[in-house]
Amino acid sequence: QVQLVESGGGLVQAGGSLRLSCAASAMKFTINTMGWYRQAPGKQRELVAGITPGGSANYADSVKDRYTISRDNLQSTVYLQMNSLKPEDTAVYYCYANAVLGTYWGQGTQVTVSS
Repeated sequence: QVQLVESGGGLVQAGGSLRLSCAASAMKFTINTMGWYRQAPGKQRELVAGITPGGSANYADSVKDRYTISRDNLQSTVYLQMNSLKPEDTAVYYCYANAVLGTYWGQGTQVTVSS
């Protein structure tokens, strides 16, 4: 079993920044891709960014050039630096980790961007 613990969400004004963290307790399992999805009210969950153990990252078009994903493989932790935030970035952000036995999810952290 892999547990993911997220932190770093909150309320910020448009143009501001936040940094999300997600730590995986998976000492016995190999974790492959980690990343973040988000879900805004009334909308489907969408992929925000993902990163492989080797550091290859992909981003949703809507966040390219504003968000940066990174990871610490030794700590099994993934980070999401979010800059130039917009009101449309408001959502619950979910961390995920693809491990040998399946995909695991964090509990979600709220990000609210005020205009």
